[in-house]
Amino acid sequence: MTINVTIEHILQAAERIKVHRTPVQSCTAINTLASVHDHPVEVFFKCELLQKTGSFKFRGASNAVALLTDEEAANGVVAHSSGNHAQAIALAARNRGIPAYVVMPVTTPEIKKTAVRGYGAHVVECEPIQSAREAGAEQIRVEKGATFIHPFDNPNVIAGQGTIALELLSQVEDLDAILVQVGGGGMLTGCAIAAKSLKPGIKVFAAEPELVNDCYRTFKSKQRLTNAASESVADGLLTNLGDIPYSEILNRVDDVFTVTEKEIINAMELMWGRTKLCVEASGAVGVAVTLYNQDFRNMVKEQGIKRIGVVLSGGNVDLVNATALFEKYRN
Repeated sequence: MTINVTIEHILQAAERIKVHRTPVQSCTAINTLASVHDHPVEVFFKCELLQKTGSFKFRGASNAVALLTDEEAANGVVAHSSGNHAQAIALAARNRGIPAYVVMPVTTPEIKKTAVRGYGAHVVECEPIQSAREAGAEQIRVEKGATFIHPFDNPNVIAGQGTIALELLSQVEDLDAILVQVGGGGMLTGCAIAAKSLKPGIKVFAAEPELVNDCYRTFKSKQRLTNAASESVADGLLTNLGDIPYSEILNRVDDVFTVTEKEIINAMELMWGRTKLCVEASGAVGVAVTLYNQDFRNMVKEQGIKRIGVVLSGGNVDLVNATALFEKYRN
């Protein structure tokens, strides 16, 4: 599937959506750990965990909801999501004054379901498999006449997510690379389009859990592959690549790197302790790549990459569960 999302669409989205311009932070201790022997590295964290609803998803949802016609908007919107897209759609719909219906797996952390209901959306629970999510959303679409907004296979969502890179490049000078985690691929696609359009020489890398590494295997084989497993501590990244991201990532992304479950949680705990940024596991995957993936670290030194932007995609954390994970993977 091909799309026509351009830098112009992303620039227009930036003017249209009412979101936080999230800060960029750095940490001397993490810079030291990310450096490779005698090759110093600076990591700049784009703090999307401080975005409205606690994740980057509010950007794409806001753009997609804003672009609905009045006739479409009157019947509301429907989405399926494990959490962050759900919250984003709920708030974007509330801001426009229209109904929102969200299909969520029963295994979704309660903190996320509570937040979705708090934004005024109707939550419909389903079994934790992709087919059940899709079937539930389709049933609501037919019954209510609501517009379905896909979490990543939607050009308007992708354009909204691209505003992350737009901001980052205006906030940090002379970035050599941007590292973006990947699940369905909407954020990665939008950021790659924006970054490569504004700064053609910049590198765009993807970060992915080793257990759900369909993007990595797809990128390396140049054949579309799907995940064999469906579990990871990075619960926001369990989804296979969407149709649009699949066609775009092969052309725009420079490489894909994976990390283990232990590395993800270790990076997450390090971020909490050193930066005081309570990033969720999915949001720590890029950090883990900079610290632990030896192929990435070797490449950084070989290519002379020194200034890396890393997207901290979200911070919707179940604190009790996070503490248990820290204990589990520390031993």
